[in-house]
Amino acid sequence: GTPPYKGGEGVKLAALAAALMLTGCSLVPQYERPASKLPQQFEGSSAQAAASQIAAPTWEQFFTDPLLQSLIRTALAGNHDLRVASLRLSQAQAQFDIQRAALLPTLSGQGNASRGHNASGDIGNAFNAGVVVPAWELDFFGRIRALKEQALAQYLATDEARQSYELALVSSVAQSWMTLIAAQEQLALTERTLQSRQASLQLMHLRWQSGLSSELDYRQAQSQAEAAGAALAEGQRLQSAARSALALLLGQNALPENAQQALADPASARLEALAPLPVVAAGLPSELLTRRPDIRQAEQQLIAANAQIGVARAAFYPSISLTGQFGSVSTELSNLFKSGSWGFNLGAALNLPIFTGGRNRANLQVAQAEREIMLTQYDKAIQSAFKEVSDALQSHSRLAEQARAQAAQLQAERRRLELAELRYQHGVASHLDVLDAQRSLFALEQAELQTRLAEQLGRIALFKAMGGSA
Repeated sequence: GTPPYKGGEGVKLAALAAALMLTGCSLVPQYERPASKLPQQFEGSSAQAAASQIAAPTWEQFFTDPLLQSLIRTALAGNHDLRVASLRLSQAQAQFDIQRAALLPTLSGQGNASRGHNASGDIGNAFNAGVVVPAWELDFFGRIRALKEQALAQYLATDEARQSYELALVSSVAQSWMTLIAAQEQLALTERTLQSRQASLQLMHLRWQSGLSSELDYRQAQSQAEAAGAALAEGQRLQSAARSALALLLGQNALPENAQQALADPASARLEALAPLPVVAAGLPSELLTRRPDIRQAEQQLIAANAQIGVARAAFYPSISLTGQFGSVSTELSNLFKSGSWGFNLGAALNLPIFTGGRNRANLQVAQAEREIMLTQYDKAIQSAFKEVSDALQSHSRLAEQARAQAAQLQAERRRLELAELRYQHGVASHLDVLDAQRSLFALEQAELQTRLAEQLGRIALFKAMGGSA
C-alpha cells in the first residue's frame, strides 16, 4: 500500500471539507401542496353536519357489534395481504436508512501485505494496517440529501398505502359479514317459502285427485314449489361463497367458532339483530386531503418525484469526494504496530461532467415528467375521493327512502296474500290469484332484504370514503 504521510496538510483538507458541507445547497424545487379545485360542500350534506364532525370515527366507534369487532381484529392480525404491506413498509424504512447513511463517511479496517522490489532494487516486504475512509462524497449540491428526501417520502407513501389497505380491510370484513348475514337471512326466508309451497302443493294434489280443482292449478303450485327449491340451492351457494370470502379476509381456512355459533342461531343471524351503525357526518371536502390515506400517499409520491428532480439537477454539477487513511506501515510484520510507524493521508477527488451525450439532460426530463405524472395522479386521487364521498352520501339518502317505501309495500303485499287466500277459500277468486300473490310477496321480501343489505353496505362505504380511522 502507499505509505501515509505526516504533516498538517491533512488538517487543512479536513477543514475545507467541513466548510464545503456547511455551505452545501439544495437543487430540489421548493414543494408546495397543489391547490385543489373542490366545492366547499358535498351535495346533500348541510353545513351544520359538515362542521359537526370533522374527525372520522375509528372502526371501534363505528362498528359497535362485539362479534364484528372480533372478526376485524382477527383480520388485522392474520390477513396475508396486510402482512405483505407491513413488510413493504419495513423494506421502505431500510431503504431510507441506506440513503441517510450515505451522508456520513464509511470507516473500515484494512490490512495489506506485499513483497517485491523496493526503490533501491532490493526485494523487501511491505505491511500496512489501519482505518480507511473510502470515497466519501461531499453533498455540496444536495444530491445525497435529495435522495434521502426521496426515500423518506417513499417510506411515508408506503406507510399510507399500508393504512389505506388496513382501512379497506376493515371495511371489507364488515361488508363481508353483512353479506353473509344477509345470505343467511335469505336462506331462512327461502326455506320458509319452500315449506309453505310444498304444503300448498300437497293440498292442491289432494284437491286435484278429489276433483275439487284442475290439473292446471296443481301444475302451477308445483312450478312455484320447484322455483322455491331452485332459489334455496342458489341461496346455499351464495352463503357458502360468502363464508369462504370472509374466511379469506380473516386469513383462515374457516370462520371462527363464535361466528359459526352466531350463524347457527336464526334469531341472531339477522341484519336487525346487529348493533346499529352510527351515521358518519360529512366533513368539508378540503378535509379529505388529511383524512384519506390514499390521498396522503399520492402526495408523498409527488414529494418523492419532486426530490428526484434535485437528484437529476445535481448531476450537472461537479462532485467532490474525500478519501483518508490512518494506520501503520512497516517493512517488518513484527514492527507494524511499534512506535514511529503510525501516520495518515488524506485525498480529494473532483469529478466534473463535461460531455455525457445528453444523458444528464434526459434524466432531468424523466424526473420532470415523473413529477407531472404524480401531480396528475394526486389530482385524480382527490377527485376520485370527492366522487366516492358524494356517491356514498347520495346512496345513503336514497336507500333509506327506498327501504321505507319497500317496508310499506311489503306490509301491503302480505295483506294482499291474506285476502287472496280468503277469496280463494270462499270460491270468489281462482288459485292463480293466490299463486300470483305468493310469487309477488316472495320477490318483494327478497328485494326488501337486499335493500336493507345495500343500506348497511352503503354506510360502510361512506365510512371508508370519509377516511375512517383504521
